[in-house]
Amino acid sequence: MRSVIDFIYLASQSPRRSQLLTQLGVRHELLLAGAEEDAESLEAEIAGESPEVYVARVTEAKLDAALARLAARGLPPAPILCSDTTVAIDQHILGKPVDADDAFRTLRLLAGRSHRVITAVALGQGARRNAALNVSWVDFAVLTDAQIHHYIGSGEPFGKAGAYAIQSQAAAWISRIEGSYSGIMGLPLFETAQLLRQWEVQC
Repeated sequence: MRSVIDFIYLASQSPRRSQLLTQLGVRHELLLAGAEEDAESLEAEIAGESPEVYVARVTEAKLDAALARLAARGLPPAPILCSDTTVAIDQHILGKPVDADDAFRTLRLLAGRSHRVITAVALGQGARRNAALNVSWVDFAVLTDAQIHHYIGSGEPFGKAGAYAIQSQAAAWISRIEGSYSGIMGLPLFETAQLLRQWEVQC
């Protein structure tokens, strides 16, 4: 009989993912990339790749990097959780905006229509790994340019896939969601809990 695992590593800079894991009651420690790692290059897109395949691939790449990081730092062994989220309209991936103009273009594209929020989760240790994918739908209201510029001025769009966060001011624009609220935040709790149970992680 395998013993219950009482903590995991979270390889994510997102405070929301840490908060969501805490909500599940999962004890975790952060395992963040060092200055010597080019973490952003892991999120580079491949031409012709669907948003779903992209998110799953990036999450697996993040897990590979985190496993190497754990070994290099000589830290105590434990499963590592990685996740990645993107926003998509049809087959068009809307990543993190590079500047205010990019954020405006993204939010203008989202305004008045539905989009997908796709989040992949992967849990791994050694050669063992398991993964899951959550796809949710979000409907945005029609927006004025002034509303978009005001939101960009708040700084919220930056560092966020699709240039918005559902737990921010942008919630006032969302008329409907179908799927996982926590998945839209960045860590689908249902799928994450299923993975953790497969690994007998205490939660």
